Amino acid sequence: MIMDRLYKAALDSPVCVGLDTKEGFLPQYLKDKDWSLGEKITEFNKKIVDATADLAACYKMQIACYEALGLDGMKAYAETVKYVRDSGKIAIGDAKRGDITSTATQYAKGHFEGDFEVDILTVNAYMGEDAVAPYFPYIENKEKGLFVLLHTSNPSSRDFQELKLAEGGQKLYEQVADKITEWGRPYIGDSGYSAVGAVVGLTFPEEFEALQDQCPSTFFLVPGYGAQGGTGKDIANIFKKSRCAVINSSRGIITGHQQGDHPVGDEAFVDCIRQKTLEMKEDILQWL
Repeated sequence: MIMDRLYKAALDSPVCVGLDTKEGFLPQYLKDKDWSLGEKITEFNKKIVDATADLAACYKMQIACYEALGLDGMKAYAETVKYVRDSGKIAIGDAKRGDITSTATQYAKGHFEGDFEVDILTVNAYMGEDAVAPYFPYIENKEKGLFVLLHTSNPSSRDFQELKLAEGGQKLYEQVADKITEWGRPYIGDSGYSAVGAVVGLTFPEEFEALQDQCPSTFFLVPGYGAQGGTGKDIANIFKKSRCAVINSSRGIITGHQQGDHPVGDEAFVDCIRQKTLEMKEDILQWL
């Protein structure tokens, strides 16, 4: 079960490194290469994986960063996810797909087979079970998993996710949480967590703690650390009860070589990124 693997890796380090790579993040020596942009991004990503594999539980690739570059970018995406998986690490495709059953079936095939195959995919369930069910056969048969959007880290998530329902008084995201638990019940592994996980932002720590109690068999992917303002202290109360999550940082880690008074533009850039990853791991675990 994929979530058992992720849970075990997260016990050592709950850090998820977000390879949400953009041209502006590249060190100067890569920008100067006579390569396509996709090739430069692939090299950047591979060096980060090599430098941080012992410090990270998993890697998340935001597909929009690659789609924006066309075919060259999608080749970089394919090569990056393959490199992550070939390195023995868990690859999370951050695509947030959500559509009717016939279309979702194609998304499932596209992201759990072939060139873009990942271990876990983010999906949007706000169209209902039709948008999620086509992925279930891959969970049953091919060691795959999902992270379903639940309570996201962006400020305007409150516009809809926190609306109170007429019946029962639950907020919309709380009802979605119950559905995620229901969908995931057949896929609970030895760790006690289901292969159907959820995305909850670290920017709402109190709500996250309540969801932890509401959904004890749900494993979480948590954005919002670092550049979005979240800290290790924000996750402390949650991790003291259970190690139920991996915490993602993208910009906060992969621009580490551009931070400070002396940016690093040569191949030593990975030393800065490794240090940022280590600092994040220590910042989270110190509260335990």
